[in-house]
Amino acid sequence: MSGKIGINYGREGDNLPSPYESIQIMTSMKVGQIKLNDSDPEILTLLSGTKIHVAVTVPNDDIIRIGSNETYAEQWVRNSFIPHYPNTLIRFVLVGNGVLNSNLDGDRMALYDSLLPAMRGIKNSLNAHGIRNVKVTTTLAMDVLQTSFPPSNGTFRSDISGTVMPRVLKFLNGTKSVLFLDVYPYFAWSANPINISLDFALLRENLTQTDPGSGLVYTNLLDQMLDSVTFAIEKLGFHNIRLAISGTGWPSAGDIDQIGANIYNAATYNRNLVRKMTLKPLPGTPKSPGVIVPTFISSLYDESRKIGPETERHWGLLHANGTPVYEIDLTGSRNMSDYSPLPPAENNQPYKGKVWCEVAPWVNEVSLPSALSSVCSTDNQTCAALAPGGECYEPVSVVWHASYAFSSYWAKYRSQGAICSFNGLARETTVDPSKFPMNSDQR
Repeated sequence: MSGKIGINYGREGDNLPSPYESIQIMTSMKVGQIKLNDSDPEILTLLSGTKIHVAVTVPNDDIIRIGSNETYAEQWVRNSFIPHYPNTLIRFVLVGNGVLNSNLDGDRMALYDSLLPAMRGIKNSLNAHGIRNVKVTTTLAMDVLQTSFPPSNGTFRSDISGTVMPRVLKFLNGTKSVLFLDVYPYFAWSANPINISLDFALLRENLTQTDPGSGLVYTNLLDQMLDSVTFAIEKLGFHNIRLAISGTGWPSAGDIDQIGANIYNAATYNRNLVRKMTLKPLPGTPKSPGVIVPTFISSLYDESRKIGPETERHWGLLHANGTPVYEIDLTGSRNMSDYSPLPPAENNQPYKGKVWCEVAPWVNEVSLPSALSSVCSTDNQTCAALAPGGECYEPVSVVWHASYAFSSYWAKYRSQGAICSFNGLARETTVDPSKFPMNSDQR
């Protein structure tokens, strides 16, 4: 397996460089591996003849069909894999992304039941074609764990620990494959910034924590998270399954109340990550010293069409136009002191002020009526003041009414996990919507 730093090449953005330009950019950045969220034939063709290792993904929507019959697995291999191999250095086939997530929508049990048959079918098909050096696996998120701290207490969720998880691990063990994990210290730290040191999360390695159960000493949060999964795997009786990081990184911007999402922290984390993963000799983790952990940084670009909090659109090393968000050397050879100064971090403490939700200024008004109707139908009280004669009916403007409805709904359900996004139509603001100056074209 390659120890060179990889990149998640996502394409959920507007006006991104073309695949041809993107591969040229990644080649100039000395990217060693690329992870795709699909098996796009144009990209795989463009990667032919390069030395870049590739991980392709079977989308979640295809798993039930592929798992139902090995004929469909063979069909996928013939159509999506064989035309590009071996000229394109495909090294991993990732069957699904977060199939075992706790918050997965849709028919979760059908996906659970189909995951292993789909993995096995694709592996059998590759073997039948004489292809044995490609690892078939899946990608999991950290929420597969029920407990993760300290790492020695790591255990899988009870709904998967006695069913699908042992079966998947048995397959990985028997095929000498690796388990891919999304590992984001940012989320763990931002959810608990009082008890987790920011330096510990940023891989500064100037602090230590000793696991009371194992006696292992940790200098960063990433190692703790990885080892918690290794301990959970061992509790199910498997002791030789390697891990890979399918996605990690730090957002360079976020909503007003999203702590620590800034360029300084993003650059610091990813630079330290590269330094750690390219050290010689390989450090591995306290639980698994000296091993290669294939690592893919999320992501190549800021992706404007990603849905969710503002951080979702700011994981890129590059802006959508291909220019760097900050300097980074993916080979690990550049000294930290050689980088230019970074803008200071100004949101490393929780935001204490008031925040509202408003229609984002870049939104096309045509998309607002349906969103407004959806919010109002979800909770009648949210829009009561917008009815004719209501205290907030004036001014009669779809932008005004949507901003009021978004902010009212968000205020009511924020504590239950609601976010100020509304499918990308809204953003947070420190200006009270009742005091919004209305432009003449909004009236």
